[in-house]
Amino acid sequence: MRQGYIHSLESFGSVDGPGVRFVIFFSGCTMRCRFCHNADTWNMKNGKLYTADELLKTALRYRAYWGKEGGITVSGGEPLLQIEFLTEVFQKAKAEGVHTTLDTSGNPFTREEPFFGKFQALMKVTDLVLLDLKHIEDAQHKKLTGCTNQNILDMASYLSELGKPVWIRHVLVPGYSDRDEYLKRLSAFIDTLHNVQKVEVLPYHTLGAFKWKELGMEYPLEGVEPPTKERIENANKILKIQG
Repeated sequence: MRQGYIHSLESFGSVDGPGVRFVIFFSGCTMRCRFCHNADTWNMKNGKLYTADELLKTALRYRAYWGKEGGITVSGGEPLLQIEFLTEVFQKAKAEGVHTTLDTSGNPFTREEPFFGKFQALMKVTDLVLLDLKHIEDAQHKKLTGCTNQNILDMASYLSELGKPVWIRHVLVPGYSDRDEYLKRLSAFIDTLHNVQKVEVLPYHTLGAFKWKELGMEYPLEGVEPPTKERIENANKILKIQG
């Protein structure tokens, strides 16, 4: 029986998809985002092993609270690093009539096999994708995350081809991703997609800095302050976010 490494569980998530969500945080991530507030999820083997049945049984205890819109969200870490296990979790959830949401950075995505076939199978049991676009400019993306964004933008394009509902999330980091030229390029890219239901600006915060220190690592954005209300409103305006 297949098992997956899980970092933690959240019974009543309210920001990771529509309605009230049971959020499953997968362990393991190959990105090294300088602003990461979950650096303790990077090492997959730090997680606890679960079967898909164990996770679903735990999640369904809270189903009465989900209402019509809620369901299960998988986050991380990066869930796509355990794509076969993730697909099994979602297959079992859909068999129970549960709404499924994938929160991902898109970092493992490729149209090459064997990953692409597995991703297509996963999409058949995924209702919504929350896609984190860290930076629109590749060199700046590498500086911020240690990885290219080319395959991530290709994943966004593929999801548009598929017609899969997507929420775009963008962390606004002063001095890195909050410049108007970058926001305008991001907005132009989003305009090429035909499946985006929502765009969210997530203001950078320092709440996860203590985790870096607990892990014996130097926090790379020491001294960077969260964006001002004006810069957040500016990003919302450029990205055409209402309200």
